[in-house]
Amino acid sequence: MEEREAQIAAASDGFVPPPGLITQLTGVQGVHLSDDDEQASDLAVSAARKLLADSGVQPAEIDLMIFAAASQDMIEPATSHIVAAKLSLSCPVFDVKNACNSVLNALEITQALIASGCYRTVLITCGEAPSVSARLRVPDGSAFARSLPAYGFSDAGAALLLTADETPGDQPPRGILGCRFAADSAAWPSATVPHGGIASLRRRSGPEAPAFFRMDSMRMRESLRALGRDHLHRALGELGLGFDDFAFIGVHQVALADLDELCGPEIGVPRDKLIVTLPRHGNVASASLPLQLTRAIETGKAHPGDLVALIGLAAGSSAGLLALRL
Repeated sequence: MEEREAQIAAASDGFVPPPGLITQLTGVQGVHLSDDDEQASDLAVSAARKLLADSGVQPAEIDLMIFAAASQDMIEPATSHIVAAKLSLSCPVFDVKNACNSVLNALEITQALIASGCYRTVLITCGEAPSVSARLRVPDGSAFARSLPAYGFSDAGAALLLTADETPGDQPPRGILGCRFAADSAAWPSATVPHGGIASLRRRSGPEAPAFFRMDSMRMRESLRALGRDHLHRALGELGLGFDDFAFIGVHQVALADLDELCGPEIGVPRDKLIVTLPRHGNVASASLPLQLTRAIETGKAHPGDLVALIGLAAGSSAGLLALRL
C-alpha cells in the first residue's frame, strides 16, 4: 500500500495520508490495478478464456452468457455484449448488477433458468475494476476518511460455468442447492459512485466532480451487520443447514474487522472454514467469492462432493447466502 499512499500524496495539495493507516484499518496490504487501457470486459474475457480452455468447452456450446459485476465498460450497451463479442459468442446475453453481490445474484438466476429448462450451459463472467473510483486527489483528512474504503479496491476477472448435467442416482445432488437474499434498500446512500449514471449526467459540474467512491462507513456497517445477523441464520434454517455442514464458507471481504464480526458470537461463522484473500488481493468486489472458491479448490479445502457456502454482503445494501455441492 506504500505505492497507493504515495499516489495520494503526489496528487493532493499538501495532504499526506498517515503511513500504514489504510492497511491498519482495512487489513489490505496490496492491490492489483488494471492497465489504463484495460476495461472491465477485458478482465472478464481473460478469465472466461482460461475457464473455457481448462474445461474444454467451445464458444458454440454456450447457451447463455451473463456479465455480473459492479463495474461496467459504459452506460450503454450492456457490458455482456462487449464480452460476448470479444469471446466470439453468438448466444443471448445480459448484465446482472447488484454491487458486490452481482455474481451471487447471477448464480441464483442461472439456477432458475437451468431448472426451468431454458438453458443447459451458462457462462457467468465478471470483470471488476473498482480501483478507478478511488479518489487520489484528497484535500483534507475528512475527504480521505470518506474515501478510505476505496483504497483497498482491487481489480480482477472471474468466470463460472454451470451446466444441466444430472447427478448419478447413487450420489447426493450436485450444483446449487438453494439461495436466500435480503435487502435494506434504505441504506443505499451509504456507499455510492455517482459518476456514470443519469443523475450525475444531469447535474455534473466538472469532469471529475462525481466520479469517486464515497462511503458513510458507520451507516453501511450497521446495515450489513443487521442483515448478516438476522438473515444468515434464517436462510440456513430454511435450507435445513448449519455452518458446520460446510467444508468451506466464502465471505465477501472488505476489511478484516468485518470478518472478526462475522466470526463473532452473534453470527458465528467458523473461522477455520474461511479462506482470507483480502490482505494479498484486496477487495475485488463481486469477483471476491469466485476468487475464494478457486483458492479453496486449489488448496484442497474443498473437494468434489463437498458442501460449500457463499455469503455475499454488498452496498445497497443486501445480503445473500448460496449453498452448493461441488
